[in-house]
Amino acid sequence: MAVTHKIGRRKTSVARIYLTEGNGEILINGKDYKTYFPTEVLQYKVLQPFQLTETLNQYNVKVNVYGGGVTGQVEAVRLAISRALVSIDAENRTHLKPEGLLTRDPRMVERKKFGQKKARKRFQFSKR
Repeated sequence: MAVTHKIGRRKTSVARIYLTEGNGEILINGKDYKTYFPTEVLQYKVLQPFQLTETLNQYNVKVNVYGGGVTGQVEAVRLAISRALVSIDAENRTHLKPEGLLTRDPRMVERKKFGQKKARKRFQFSKR
């Protein structure tokens, strides 16, 4: 099997993954995923596509991720892994699609508008 390269995005985070057959080693920016994402919730999100497709410890993953915060980064990684698993085997789509792992979350930060304090908040009105 050749290397499968996919990209996942969430907010301002971009994750590029390289998936190869192996023993389940996951490296994110040169570190083990358990040290890069220290909480159990974030680690669960990284492994979720593998658990749903029952391919845990079958692939090695090398990830380069940048931008955004930890939640955006982990969800970008999850999307990229899901896309790679579908490109390897189309049967995986039936497991991942109902869980919403193949949908790119389009929500972004709304820009600040001119004449306002923030995106939607206005300056305080004074009648004096």
